[in-house]
Amino acid sequence: MTGSHHQGDSQGHRLDDAVLAALFSQSPVGLHVLDTQLRLIRVNAAARLMRGFPVDQMVGRPLLDVLNAFDVARPEFIERTARKVLETGEPVRDLRLHLRNRRDPAAEAVASAACFRLQDPDGTVLGLAVAITDITARAKAEGRLRMLNRAATHVGTTLDIFRTAEELCDLAVPDLADSMTVDLIDSVLRGEAPAPVAATETASLRRVGFRCADDSQQGLATVGEIGTYPFRTPYLRALSDLASVLIRNLDEDGDWLDPARRLDAWLLAAGVHSMIVTPMRARGVVLGLACLYRWRNPTPFDRDDVALVELLASRAALSLDNARVYSRERSVARILRRELRQPKAAVRSAVETAHAYVPAGAGGGWFDILPLSGARVALVVGDSSGLPISAAAAMGQVRAAIAALSDLDLSPDEILERLHDLASRPLREPEAVSPGETPDHVWSATCLYAAYDPVTGNCTISSAGHPPPAFVHASGEPELLDVPTGPPLGQGIAHYTVVERILPEGSILLLSNTELLSTGQAQGQPRLPLDRLRGLTTTAHVSLQDTCDTIVEALAPEQPSREAVLVLARPHTFDAGRTASWKLPNTPEVVSRARNVAVTQLADWGMSGLADSTALIVSELVTNAVRYANGPIKLRLIRDQALICEVTDDSSTAPHLRRADDTDEGGRGLYITAQLTDRWGVRPAPRGKTIWAEQSIPATNPGPVQDHQPWHDPD
Repeated sequence: MTGSHHQGDSQGHRLDDAVLAALFSQSPVGLHVLDTQLRLIRVNAAARLMRGFPVDQMVGRPLLDVLNAFDVARPEFIERTARKVLETGEPVRDLRLHLRNRRDPAAEAVASAACFRLQDPDGTVLGLAVAITDITARAKAEGRLRMLNRAATHVGTTLDIFRTAEELCDLAVPDLADSMTVDLIDSVLRGEAPAPVAATETASLRRVGFRCADDSQQGLATVGEIGTYPFRTPYLRALSDLASVLIRNLDEDGDWLDPARRLDAWLLAAGVHSMIVTPMRARGVVLGLACLYRWRNPTPFDRDDVALVELLASRAALSLDNARVYSRERSVARILRRELRQPKAAVRSAVETAHAYVPAGAGGGWFDILPLSGARVALVVGDSSGLPISAAAAMGQVRAAIAALSDLDLSPDEILERLHDLASRPLREPEAVSPGETPDHVWSATCLYAAYDPVTGNCTISSAGHPPPAFVHASGEPELLDVPTGPPLGQGIAHYTVVERILPEGSILLLSNTELLSTGQAQGQPRLPLDRLRGLTTTAHVSLQDTCDTIVEALAPEQPSREAVLVLARPHTFDAGRTASWKLPNTPEVVSRARNVAVTQLADWGMSGLADSTALIVSELVTNAVRYANGPIKLRLIRDQALICEVTDDSSTAPHLRRADDTDEGGRGLYITAQLTDRWGVRPAPRGKTIWAEQSIPATNPGPVQDHQPWHDPD
């Protein structure tokens, strides 16, 4: 011991002796003294008592023998380190030692060693001093903390139940357990929240995760297999009590084992001596069990291990429940999309259609083909965003609203404006939200609405944030239609523009969503790759569905991030033989003339069976126009899948159906029309309105379509 002695040499020597005596008799740090041959020559009292190891019996033995006696890990490395300190004089701090008592292999300890050289005042090397501190508790706490940190980044990386369970097992084996299983109640995999398990029941759980430190897994249920946990076992007790079960010594607490059961037979054959069974639950939902076993590691599980397993299980359970909810929403969304994806009505006279759909699990791509009045047809395509269930719900709301608004015969821009107002509202009202929940965000969607008239060949198009359609001429040359794009539904200020385009016979209209678009831009919007469309579209003699499939195969990504939708429409224009129109003066006498021309036209079409009902309908509608309008009246008949009768006047007042009293002289016109027709309605016109009515054409009397020149009133 060096240093100045302030009170004389004798007193200094006494202090040195006292310090040395305290180091060997009172110090809580274990002190080991080695000579220059690295033989243990002296230990203090703390070293003798440390973990009950009889280190004093090793005095005089080489360091390597001492290390091997206590089954210290890496003994050769530690000896080389000590020899280096002896040779260089550079001390070593916090050298970790993992040691066991061979008489009690389960008693594992972790120590921190500080090693420094001993020498006298003249520099002669006398040996080494090794101070050892028992840090077993600290080392275990650090290990638990490291495992929890790894769990935060390595468990729950996906919304896949099996992957999450596998990540948890990989984390725990072999550092914490020799094997681990994760079993979930089967309904969890279907996205359901199972009912609590009673203690008197037998539980059936499906294995979703398994990891074993060696190959001794024969007899265990494999991943995907269902296992049964009977009454009076730790498994069912943990499920019913919702508390972890610790079995430190299976030999002493294993009276429930039954060698006839598959799992119990494996426990006995593998030599499992300690186990933990922990229920997995999140958000009040019991999901299943996490089971950990030890048979290679001789140390039994303790309460600290249980606390760690519960923390790991709770974190993993939250990820598993997220996957359960996602699975439920995805399943519901798929059902909704399957039910909502197909058009509500097949319209064949005005257009021939084909479509392709590439699912991806994200987005709410959809389309509709809706019949309109006057043999017209609406082609609608859209895309909704958000979580699967939200996207599907938004898709359902938009499609239902479009169908209702289309029945009102509104123009495409008016329909989009009303849809925009609908999309600006939450999916649920705030008072409908359960406690602890937050109202759904305002949803958004894109939509393109096109209305095609086969009589005139005119198509009116309006877009709400949706990519413009492509138009393929009869020659096969593609063209991108210039359609101004308004804001997506629910975003910005509603302002939509209508574009009109004549679609000649033999052309094709292509409607799609963004997954089929290139990264190129056209006026700030994605555009279809026209150069790649050349050669993909074919003539009218080839199946339109084959053309659609060819385009999707060529343009759709192999793994789309969102659903890809493509709709092809080949328009047909009615020839003169399928329509007849007359311009009539607004006089009372014109009613009989209108009846006569309508009946004559039906006779020419071979549809005399509808002459009486049509004459009555024409009479009532023309009479209504004469009464309320001022200018000329237009009568038009269209022969489509139904017989359509239209009367147009310059009055903007829409009529209303009402029941007239017996004493009323009028008010029965629309009521009679409604009784004689399948559908009727009012369509706004640029000036005035059009009242239309449809009658079914008897299948037994289709009648020939003749070339007929309609009669026009000379006025």
